[in-house]
Amino acid sequence: MRRARSLRRRGLFSRKMFRIVMRAAWRRLFFCVFTVVAAATPVAAQAPANLRVTHTVDKTGPTSTEISGRVYNDGSVDVIDVYVNAAAIDQSGKVLAQGIPFVGTVPARGNAAFKARVPVVPGATGFRVGINSFRFAFGRDAP
Repeated sequence: MRRARSLRRRGLFSRKMFRIVMRAAWRRLFFCVFTVVAAATPVAAQAPANLRVTHTVDKTGPTSTEISGRVYNDGSVDVIDVYVNAAAIDQSGKVLAQGIPFVGTVPARGNAAFKARVPVVPGATGFRVGINSFRFAFGRDAP
């Protein structure tokens, strides 16, 4: 009789332990999946506050519009491999066409000029120009 009670208690105990361990395992698994998904979610890259772009629409031909402008670097570090994104947008802000010209190096506390060609598309009401990509020039020797 005692033995039967002890076996039942052990079975009950092992089921409780199994549930506790499984709950902890599921929590840990959920946390790991959440962490991986959060790390894999793309984040929109933004240009630092010390980079700014000005532009003007120069010429509009039958196939393309020419946009010229300057990239200003107000920071204390040179910026290299700079690309600008010039996009033709509609009234809702949707990008209809774009041109991505290479600017090159923008020295610290300096500026560099660029020219972009954007295809002419029906429905375009304006242009949005900004930094597409860049790298900081840490460890470069001064010319």
